Amino acid sequence: MCTHTVSRCSHGIHVLTVDVSQTPLREPEIWPKIDYRELVIWKFVYDILPVVLYGCETWSLTLRNERKLRVFENMVLRRIFGPRRDEVTGEWRRLHNEEVNDLYSSPNIVRVIKSRKMRWTGHVARMDEERGVYRVLVRKLEGRRPLGRPRRRWVDNIRMDLQEVGCWYMDWIGLAQDRDRWRTFVSAVMNPRAP
Repeated sequence: MCTHTVSRCSHGIHVLTVDVSQTPLREPEIWPKIDYRELVIWKFVYDILPVVLYGCETWSLTLRNERKLRVFENMVLRRIFGPRRDEVTGEWRRLHNEEVNDLYSSPNIVRVIKSRKMRWTGHVARMDEERGVYRVLVRKLEGRRPLGRPRRRWVDNIRMDLQEVGCWYMDWIGLAQDRDRWRTFVSAVMNPRAP
């Protein structure tokens, strides 16, 4: 039986305490089969990544932003997988990036962002030209721009992502009208080594 107690601390915050020591497990034969790392990876993929990637379809990523996202992902994955014992010296050491990538079989966070951006780009390209989203993301702004090198725009990122997968011509709006062909580009951005 599970017991709940509600108490009030000094700051007026209600604290809920749950005693589950008497709670029977429904299926005790399942618990020994659960791998802790799989559970934590599941939490990373389904709880942490959606929060981090909220609205990533509209981001204009720079190389600095990509590096920071990769560092964040590697930090979380290193914490999940823990240290490794060196075979030669017997000392514990941190995992190298290649080892982390081998253990975590899913595509890295930058690939996920690029594929989501490409998928959303297809939706925008197929929109009517009078829609607000299409006007903001596709049309050129009027007026003068500030001095210096132009900032990387969302459209520039789309063109660079298409060039990564071998699409060198720049008419991405016309290319996105063919949904099946566009899906192949989206999957190629997610898995660049896949044929």
